Amino acid sequence: MYRLFILLCLALFSAVHALSSTGNRLLVVTEDSAADKAKYSAFWSDLESRGYRLAFEAPKNDKLALFKHGERAFDHILLLPTRSKGLGPSLTPNLLLEFIKNNGNILLSLSADLPVPSAISSLLLELDVHLPPDRTSLVVDHFNYDTVSASEKHDVLLLPKPSALRSDVKNCFGGGGLIAFPRAVAQELGSSSQLLMPILRAPETAYAYNPKEEAENVAEPFAVGSQISLVSSMQARNSARFTVLGSVEALEDEWFDRTVQGPEGKAVKTSNRAFAKSLTGWTFMETGVLKVGKVEHHLSTITDSISGNDSVAQLGYLNPKIYRIKNDVTFNIEMSEYSFDHLSPFTVSPDDKLQLEFTMLSPFHRLDLQPISTTLNSTVFSATFRLPDQHGIFSFRVNYKRPFMTNVDVKREVTVRHFAHDEWPRSWMISAGWVWIAGIWVTIFGWVAFVALWLWSEPAFEQSQGKKRQ
Repeated sequence: MYRLFILLCLALFSAVHALSSTGNRLLVVTEDSAADKAKYSAFWSDLESRGYRLAFEAPKNDKLALFKHGERAFDHILLLPTRSKGLGPSLTPNLLLEFIKNNGNILLSLSADLPVPSAISSLLLELDVHLPPDRTSLVVDHFNYDTVSASEKHDVLLLPKPSALRSDVKNCFGGGGLIAFPRAVAQELGSSSQLLMPILRAPETAYAYNPKEEAENVAEPFAVGSQISLVSSMQARNSARFTVLGSVEALEDEWFDRTVQGPEGKAVKTSNRAFAKSLTGWTFMETGVLKVGKVEHHLSTITDSISGNDSVAQLGYLNPKIYRIKNDVTFNIEMSEYSFDHLSPFTVSPDDKLQLEFTMLSPFHRLDLQPISTTLNSTVFSATFRLPDQHGIFSFRVNYKRPFMTNVDVKREVTVRHFAHDEWPRSWMISAGWVWIAGIWVTIFGWVAFVALWLWSEPAFEQSQGKKRQ
């Protein structure tokens, strides 16, 4: 009994400290684990302090397996650059894609000092992410570089933290400070996939350059300016995340808290540590995760004399399976946002809308959901509307898909029926029927008057005076 109690306490403790919403088993793929442990010691320490269990494995380890008994053996994968051209039989592009299909998350890091393995190039091509064909190019910028460490080569970029992708998209990577990006690999995102999103773009003055070329001018660079994505991401339809970090050197201890100086001469501390936390937090499902709580719908009555939410009152029980056409219905959904170690109320950007669709084959209603109440860790959104004059099988659907946020697709099916025979309004309540009602009564009274007149006006019979003659 005592051992069982201890095991339950340990399980509860690990569940509390496993901050990722999908698990805390992290596989780190590296060729030289001892050297990489020393080089990225602060990075590993930050991950462990957030509850992750790190497993360092060589890429060609025969005992390495991403799946065990049909289930994921790890929740997340961190791929460090390798010198070999392949990653072994356990890390083929097909297996990595299968890992993503099973809700696994991958953080891929690159370095201009090491050629990209062919397996990684094939994987990125599957996702429509393109790398320089020579595999040794790096990004340089003669206007945004560290004058202390890259006074001649200009290959250590100093960049502000990324801004929001759009005005209606939440920024999961913002903040103050500069990020140092040494020897970054350029990435170009294809336009055929809506799942790809750039996290950090290069400045307009940057370009991809192969240091092995001796020419002073690059005739046809791989990409220039904002075409270059330094950090890219892909969120699959099942909300699994894949991130490409163009500079693994940005995670080294050397750059986590280093003083850098730009061409303008101002010395500042780097924000690489904070950016690494936000990047791994998003990739490993610690941020940008939406949770759906209660989903309710019910009949309502609306009082016009009262304004606000008090004008809507519930009728009947919650979540009925059948409604009638032209019923007033209220739909409520409770949503939370997971941020590192807690749930907080979900708020919609002022330029964005959370919408409800009442749909059969196509939406009959598309309404904005308005927040009506807030708890410590959730927000309740609601919409009240009148059902259409159409019977059939309908669905309440909330389909909310935004960049850097997990997908929300909630459906609740209901049946909408016609009026029952005793639910139609009486004929005398319909003004258009008054003419026909009057005609019926005129006919009835006219027939009664005719019969009475006919009976009253019956002719009298005369009595005969004599006998009948032959």
